[in-house]
Amino acid sequence: MCRNIKLLFHFQPPATKDEIHASALQYVRKVSGPGQPTAANKEAFDRAVAEITAITERLLLTELVAKGPPRDRETEKQRAKARGQDRDERIRKKILAEGG
Repeated sequence: MCRNIKLLFHFQPPATKDEIHASALQYVRKVSGPGQPTAANKEAFDRAVAEITAITERLLLTELVAKGPPRDRETEKQRAKARGQDRDERIRKKILAEGG
C-alpha cells in the first residue's frame, strides 16, 4: 500500500514504539489523503493514529507468533535497497524502450 510503511514484525530487537507510531502515522496519512489534517480534522486524525499505534503494538508485541530466527535490520535494509534499485532499473528500461 505505501512503501514508507516498514516491516516491523519479528526483528531482534523488537520494533520500538517510535517505529510503530511512525508506521501508524503513514497509514493514516495514506488512507485520509492529506499529509497534515485540517484543524477541523486534527482530533480525529490524532485519535486514529493513537488507536492504530495501540492495535499494532498489541499485534506485533503480544499476539503474533513467529517461526524461525528473527530478522536482521541490516539485512532487511540491504534487501529493500536492492528492490529499489531493481525497480528503478525496470522503470528506466521501460522509458528507454518507449523512446523517452
